[in-house]
Amino acid sequence: MSYNTFGQMFRFTTWGESHGPALGVVVDGCPPGIAISPEVIQRDLDRRKPGQSRFTTQRREADEVKILSGVFEDERTDGLRTTGTPISLLIENTDQRSKDYGEIRDKYRPGHADFTYHQKYGLRDYRGGGRSSARETAARVAAGAVARLVIPEVRIRASLVQVGPHKIDYANFDWDQVDQNPFFCADAKAAAMWAEYLDGLRKSGDSVGAVIEVVAENVPVGWGAPIYGKLSADLASAMMSINAVKGVEIGAGMEAASLTGTANADQMRAGPDAPYFLSNSAGGILGGITNGDPVVVRFAVKPTSSILTPRQTVTTANEDTDIITKGRHDPCVGIRAVPIGEAMMAVTLADHFLRHRAQTGRPGGVGY
Repeated sequence: MSYNTFGQMFRFTTWGESHGPALGVVVDGCPPGIAISPEVIQRDLDRRKPGQSRFTTQRREADEVKILSGVFEDERTDGLRTTGTPISLLIENTDQRSKDYGEIRDKYRPGHADFTYHQKYGLRDYRGGGRSSARETAARVAAGAVARLVIPEVRIRASLVQVGPHKIDYANFDWDQVDQNPFFCADAKAAAMWAEYLDGLRKSGDSVGAVIEVVAENVPVGWGAPIYGKLSADLASAMMSINAVKGVEIGAGMEAASLTGTANADQMRAGPDAPYFLSNSAGGILGGITNGDPVVVRFAVKPTSSILTPRQTVTTANEDTDIITKGRHDPCVGIRAVPIGEAMMAVTLADHFLRHRAQTGRPGGVGY
């Protein structure tokens, strides 16, 4: 199996399976001399780890990260700094329950990658899906924590903005609310309503999808490249690579199709130091290159496919059967996708920052 690496100059390779002894990531291309610590990485992993509320899987994983390489002691501070060599991060699995999957080892789970993995590789890891499991995303979040250190001036935040048919009210949007509820939601009223909604779904053995909005602020003008190096294209690829993501939009996104040219085109005015835009339908990207506005990306996550409601499927021997997926699963996998979206924004922007600097010798645009 190839294609486990993302990025060009800042790139990472994840490894490991859902029910293996451990998983991890190797980050390559990180500049030397950056202050780093396990605690900095752990902060992001703690936001993603399972079992933190009744609305996520009850699998209990500490997700404690260990730095195995790529750092060295800083004699001035007694801390650690990156050396410029590959940074290897390890996260042990400690709460696997492979027996939960024994009854379905010969059945394909509808909505999962069981069938396609089996057809492509001739075998599959039925214990939670192996590499296709969302457990792999812990390694991405660790890589994202390193990426944030490469671009410390950029602020990356995300919020759940829709659960099933229920959307937030942007009039109530408050970033300070994101860490005050189990949904990472910037609208406290929406979060309260979602709690009752998901309780009902969870008790009925069903699940639902969600939409996450990721915003990066203080991104300089000039990151990204024309044609095949567009930041927008790489962001779409980054978000679509997350397990269960079925759609990505930037700025106005799909809504742009219903807008007129006068409504969609972001008008410009002359500022004291540089031009600025009166709106942000472009989502901070024009021609694949950042324009200085916040970079805004939204992605849709499908409902969790592992549910207690009986579903029709077939066996590996091509026989009709029914399946109930037991075990510990998220009624809305989109909740824990919030820190994952932040991580993929971070690794993509760090990569484009290094690519831009390598080509132009500058961290951002030329200015006016």
